[in-house]
Amino acid sequence: MANRHLSRSIVMQVLYEWDFRGGTLTDLEIEHALVRNAEEFAPGVNDISFMRKLLLGILEKRVKLDDIIVKAAPDWPIEKIALVDRNILRIGLFELLFEDRVEVPAKVAINEAIELAKTYGGETSGKFINGVLGAVYKELGEPGKDETTKRKASLSPLDIKSLPVVQLGGAVVYARDGGDIYLALVHDIFGHWTLSKGKIEAGEEVEAGTIREIKEEIGIDIVIKEKIGENEYTASHPKNGKMRKHVSYYLAEAAYEPLKLEEGKGGLDDAQWFKLADILDLNLYDDMTPLFTKAVNILLNKTNN
Repeated sequence: MANRHLSRSIVMQVLYEWDFRGGTLTDLEIEHALVRNAEEFAPGVNDISFMRKLLLGILEKRVKLDDIIVKAAPDWPIEKIALVDRNILRIGLFELLFEDRVEVPAKVAINEAIELAKTYGGETSGKFINGVLGAVYKELGEPGKDETTKRKASLSPLDIKSLPVVQLGGAVVYARDGGDIYLALVHDIFGHWTLSKGKIEAGEEVEAGTIREIKEEIGIDIVIKEKIGENEYTASHPKNGKMRKHVSYYLAEAAYEPLKLEEGKGGLDDAQWFKLADILDLNLYDDMTPLFTKAVNILLNKTNN
């Protein structure tokens, strides 16, 4: 077993002990637990500094990590996730989101967590960990994907068209106030500003569902003006497996009034209005840029005309 993998297993055991005791261990007790586990299970492995850095980093970011788990595994309340799985997810997410990707590439972070799950978790732990971390990896834009070895041609490719489709609706929501145009954006726990969107219910018209979802998510009524694009991507659900998410995007107008982010929306932490001129300075997802560009051009043309 490679030293770093063994070191991660030691960190997982200390996190398990910390979690089992309700997160009440003092800093000194955490240090003692780390040294004790390292001496018992990894004698001769001189990597205590790596273990300590990883452990303390996870504990420092624990609230943020747990928020991400809530978003990536919405059908699994975090307190219901097995202790081992929960703490392996924390390790994997921390390395995926906060470690230097040169030192720990995204695929390494995910694969290491899966191997921990196979060794220490239950029968389905590996699949569960893979599903959650895979969903986060997809949201991040699959960093390092082009650097990984391509699958051999002999492997059967995934038939995308056979996957179940989940319909979503979103909108570039704008408002006018005086001589300025503002856009309503939401901030996710991955650190990006993006568009408000949500799931269209069975039997619901996409436009009607989009209006309902945005009202629920940021608390404002919108009037859809026109459709500006579509996007489709695959996603992994921890319980239901892979699916296609098809998103229809619209340009929609609203009154310039305070936004109220939906309570309990685990994947989002803020909602704000921004002037058009300020949008380019924000941290946006690459696949959202064409939608913003199209919407802004439409709005500026309407203003000039």
